[in-house]
Amino acid sequence: MKPPVVERRYLVAFALTSTLFFAWGLASQFNDLLLHHFQKALDLTRTQASLTQFAFYIGYFCAPLPAAMIIRRVGYKKTMVTGLAMYAIGAFLFVPAAHMRVYGIFLVALYIIAFGAAFLETSANPYIAIMGAPETASPRLNFAQAFNGVATVLGPLVGGYVIFSGVEYTPAQLAAMTPQAVDQWRAGEAAAVGLPYLVLGILMVVIAAAIALTRYPPLRDEVTPQGARSPLSVLKRPRVLYAVVAQFFYVGAQVGTWSLLVDFSQEAAHVPERTGATVYLFATMVAFCVGRFSGAWLQRFMVPARQLALYCACNIALCVAAATLGGFPSIYAMVATSFFMSIMFPTIFALGLEGLGHETEFAASFIVMAISGAAVVPPLMSIIADHMGALHWSLFFPALCYLVVLSFAVMAPRLGRVAP
Repeated sequence: MKPPVVERRYLVAFALTSTLFFAWGLASQFNDLLLHHFQKALDLTRTQASLTQFAFYIGYFCAPLPAAMIIRRVGYKKTMVTGLAMYAIGAFLFVPAAHMRVYGIFLVALYIIAFGAAFLETSANPYIAIMGAPETASPRLNFAQAFNGVATVLGPLVGGYVIFSGVEYTPAQLAAMTPQAVDQWRAGEAAAVGLPYLVLGILMVVIAAAIALTRYPPLRDEVTPQGARSPLSVLKRPRVLYAVVAQFFYVGAQVGTWSLLVDFSQEAAHVPERTGATVYLFATMVAFCVGRFSGAWLQRFMVPARQLALYCACNIALCVAAATLGGFPSIYAMVATSFFMSIMFPTIFALGLEGLGHETEFAASFIVMAISGAAVVPPLMSIIADHMGALHWSLFFPALCYLVVLSFAVMAPRLGRVAP
C-alpha cells in the first residue's frame, strides 16, 4: 500500500507552510508586471526596467546560505517567520517609494522582499519534501507548489487591474503634451503600486503570526538539521550539482518568458497592455496552475524524471513555435509553455534533495540560489530583443534553457548520490 502524500500529523503544518508558496508567488507575479509598468511610470528603457528582475533575483542568490545556517541553528519554523518579516518590510517600503518616484528605492525594496522570499523557499521547500515518506516527496512538493500556481493566477488578474491604469500614450502624443501633464501622468502611474504592496505586507504579517502560534510536529531524526560540515560539501554530490544548474536555467526561462509576455503580445498582435496582462498573462498563469495540480496527480502514476523530460521536450517545441509563427499563434504557443513548465521547479527540487538526510537544508539553499538565473536570463533576453529590434528572437534563448533541464531529467536517475 502506498503511503499518503501528507501524513495526518503533518496536515496543519502542511497547510500553513503551503501558504508560503502562495506568498512568494504573489511577489514574483507582481514583479513581472513592474517590468512593463516602470517603463512608463519612471520613463525607463526595457533594459533599464529589467533591473527590477535583477534586484529581485539577486536577493535569491544572497539569502539561501544564511537561511540554511539559520535553519540549522533554530529550525525550519523560525526561519519561515524570519523570512515573512523581511518580506513585509520590503513590501511596506513600496509606499514611500511610490510617492517619491525614486527607482533606487524600488530596487532596494524588491531586494529585501526577495531576501525574505528566499528564506521562505529555503525553509518551506525542503520542509515539505522531508515531512513524509521519501517516495512521496515529489508529488507532495508539487501539490504544495500548486498553491504557488494559484498565486500566479491571481497575481496578474489583480495586479493587472490595480497597477495598470489602461492609459497609454505614443511617443508622439507624449511629445505634444506639456511637461507638467506628462509628469502628472507618470506620478499617477507610479503611485498605483503603493496600495497593492501595502496589502501584501499586511498579509505577510498575518501569515507570520499564524505560523508562530502553531506547533509544528518534529521531523524524523535522519532529516533533522544537525552537524557542522561545510555547506559546499553537498555540491560533491553530482545529482545536487546538476539540479542547481538545471534550476538556474529553468527559472531563468520561466521568468524571462513571463516578464516579456505583455510586451511580446503588443509586438506580435498589437494587444493593449491591460489586455496583455489581464487576458494573456492571466491565461498563462491558469495554464501554469492547472499544470501544477494535474502534474502532482500524474506523479502518482508516472516516474517524475520521465515526466520532466517529456514536458521539457514540449516546451522546446513551443518556444521555437512562438519565435517563428508570428501573430496570435505565437502568443498561444508562448502561453502554452506555462502548462509544461509547471512541474519543473518542484520536480528538479525533489530529485536534487533525494536521499540527503542531514544535508538537506544546504542542498536546498544552493537550489534556491539557482533562482538567481532569473537575474541573468531576462536581461539577456531583453538585450537580444533590443539588439535585434524584435522580441521574438529572444524566445530561442528559453528553448536552450529547457534543453539543459531535459538533460538533467535524463541523467538524474543515473547519477550517483556521492561523487567518487
